[in-house]
Amino acid sequence: MRELPIGIQDFEKLRQNNCVYVDKTQYVYQLGRTSKPYFLGRPRRFGKSLFLSTLKAYFEGKKDLFEGLKITELEKDWREYPIIYIDFNRDSYQNIDFFNQALETNLSIYEQKWGKVENETTPASRLTGLIRRAFENTGQRVVVLIDEYDKPLISTMDNLALNDEIRTMLKGFYGVLKAEDARLRFVFLTGVTKFSKVSVFSDLNQLIDISLDENFAEICGISEEELLQNFQPEIQALAERRKMTYEQAFGELKKRYDGYHFAKESADIYNPFSVLNTFAKLDFAYYWFATGTPTFLAKALQNQNYDIRKLEDDVLISVNSVMDYRVENRNLIPLLYQSGYLTIKSYKQNRDAFVLGFPNEEVKYGFLNELLPAFVRTPITTKRKEV
Repeated sequence: MRELPIGIQDFEKLRQNNCVYVDKTQYVYQLGRTSKPYFLGRPRRFGKSLFLSTLKAYFEGKKDLFEGLKITELEKDWREYPIIYIDFNRDSYQNIDFFNQALETNLSIYEQKWGKVENETTPASRLTGLIRRAFENTGQRVVVLIDEYDKPLISTMDNLALNDEIRTMLKGFYGVLKAEDARLRFVFLTGVTKFSKVSVFSDLNQLIDISLDENFAEICGISEEELLQNFQPEIQALAERRKMTYEQAFGELKKRYDGYHFAKESADIYNPFSVLNTFAKLDFAYYWFATGTPTFLAKALQNQNYDIRKLEDDVLISVNSVMDYRVENRNLIPLLYQSGYLTIKSYKQNRDAFVLGFPNEEVKYGFLNELLPAFVRTPITTKRKEV
């Protein structure tokens, strides 16, 4: 068996360990040759952190890590830039002290490198100081990468007072990215949810949201073409272990884990977490679903007596609404899409709307038979289909 990158979100570690890698570096080049700020929204465990880590290695000028990948055919001018990499995914946010500690952990790493001025006491002033000193000391504009920008907000959706307090602090923090634009080479933020009232999308109005961009529909996850190009030995091994033909094993992978779409026109995307775990264990299971429902979604379901029958048929939602979730809005459909429980099935041009539905059997039967009974009072009548 080849080394599979299960649980590895660091590009450098993945390459050094000689793991199987689905090459996404053409997107790194496509984005990196611009100087614009971007946002990418994708469900959990879909490869956002790995892609951000790949961007980091690229802007660090680590050309050797990219040997044999598509970007080496494209990039001829490798340069090293100062980088500020902020990861909100590693922490919990039970109260404001936890949030402050997360900021402290992220910022202090770079203050040890670039220094700190005594009067920089707020997160915004500290980030401003870091960007300016990094720029002045290197003569190069700064790259800012933020992973799971919205984790502090989605973790506190059931505590409006704490959520508002964190939101206010993030308003100034993310506002720095606009104020310091002249000193910034590149900005990239990842997350699950695009909150309509968060200042990163109101004050930082030059941010480009590529979450529904057809050019980047395959930036995370595994397309069918990528699956067949990169994992034929694993599909064959799976088939032999499960006493199937190669075609049967591939068909079962498609039925269980395929079906995600992230644009009006998009190739089918497989859930990478479930696919890699299936190959590692040589068995089919609901791996992504079994990792647990995001707390914010579980609480939203728990607080609403949501009618399960609405999801057994496809639902229609406007394009503008699918990436827009408001805390005060009781419509759970955008949240279910952004979390990966629903996906785009088709686009209705005459209504500028998406038809959403369950992407595959893993999500459908996990959702209908395991998640909703735990949080919703509506009687469950759907019987689990044997697969």
